[in-house]
Amino acid sequence: MAVAIAVPRVWGPSRGLRQAALLLLRRPGPRGIARNHLHRQQQQQQFSSLDDKPQFPGASAEFIDKLEFIQPNVISGIPIYRVMDRQGQIINPSEDPHLPQEKVLKLYKSMTLLNTMDRILYESQRQGRISFYMTNYGEEGTHVGSAAALDNTDLVFGQYREAGVLMYRDYPLELFMAQCYGNVSDLGKGRQMPVHYGCKERHFVTISSPLATQIPQAVGAAYAAKRANANRAVICYFGEGAASEGDAHAGFNFAATLECPIIFFCRNNGYAISTPTSEQYRGDGIAARGPGYGIMSIRVDGNDVFAVYNATREARQRAVAENQPFLIEAMTYRIGHHSTSDDSSAYRSVDEVNYWDKQDHPISRLRHYLLSCGWWDDEQEKAWRKQSRKKVMEAFEQAERKLKPNPNLLFSDVYQEMPAQLRKQQESLAHHLQTYGEHYPLDHFEK
Repeated sequence: MAVAIAVPRVWGPSRGLRQAALLLLRRPGPRGIARNHLHRQQQQQQFSSLDDKPQFPGASAEFIDKLEFIQPNVISGIPIYRVMDRQGQIINPSEDPHLPQEKVLKLYKSMTLLNTMDRILYESQRQGRISFYMTNYGEEGTHVGSAAALDNTDLVFGQYREAGVLMYRDYPLELFMAQCYGNVSDLGKGRQMPVHYGCKERHFVTISSPLATQIPQAVGAAYAAKRANANRAVICYFGEGAASEGDAHAGFNFAATLECPIIFFCRNNGYAISTPTSEQYRGDGIAARGPGYGIMSIRVDGNDVFAVYNATREARQRAVAENQPFLIEAMTYRIGHHSTSDDSSAYRSVDEVNYWDKQDHPISRLRHYLLSCGWWDDEQEKAWRKQSRKKVMEAFEQAERKLKPNPNLLFSDVYQEMPAQLRKQQESLAHHLQTYGEHYPLDHFEK
């Protein structure tokens, strides 16, 4: 039986803009063989028609007799869905997710704890304690808003600025620190750069540095979940810069044609390292690309945690129920430098950064909401800031004291039986360290 539901404004292939009050019909189960058979029957019927209509298999259209090129702005000005204004007031009561106090406080504490950890680890890198770091300033709402809308078993493919998803899934501070320090407690055994987290227990696939490689991988995982009837969605995060990679095209197309239960979540934060969006693309952002691939798409205010939550929740439910992909473009702003290897003052003004930090920050917006509900006050804010800093510093100090992994772990966990060439390299390293060991801080490594 079809179920009537109200959804945010969604741009879909050949469907147009849906209004928030519009009732859509949800299919009761996955689309599959029966629908494909019906599609083939329709194609045969169209081919046998005597009407003078296009019969080309590659498009659904009508003939015209006037030469006219399609303008690039034919799909422009896709609106930005939001629930709260910048003062934390609900704009349309019917869009209020009515989350319980406990859950809203978890959203807020996850964002502020991430912010505190970012500040401490950023300074740690500046002091030479770790080699590299990337902050999440200004984008915290995209992380926790989407994470809160997922099932805990939904598979996450991140890029490198989604630490808040793990934070919301209660990933311990000790493991964040262990990964950045590459010590013996690091689940990756010290083999990855800092901020390249991964956690099998929390269904978070280990991050890799190359841009957009996770997109087709995530589609493959979603296709496997579909074939297994796993009642599970996959979410794949990336930035607007990564959307320019060829892997993004391949992933979008595969997801649409294979009808995969996946959410493509694009954080459009204004800059791909130093490249502004004005030099990154000429179309209307990333959401405008969805209909061209046959993907249901929406653009949301990424600094509004409730808008992110609503869009992700709806996309997740429908992706699993209908076996189809969804594209969410979350408009936000990267307040921090791209990484500790970047100095953003070379390509943007201090005034620009200050505007987003002071006037339109996701943490400030949610704090206004909490204050208006009477769920938070200045004393609680002060106590939580102190408590969260203490928790981060304790994990930080513990991570610094731990040893580095044994150097022999460089050669393990790839082959079941180590090839002769790799064994030769291992023996060469052992001989080198035995001969010149006094020149290396071997006492900092686990024996």
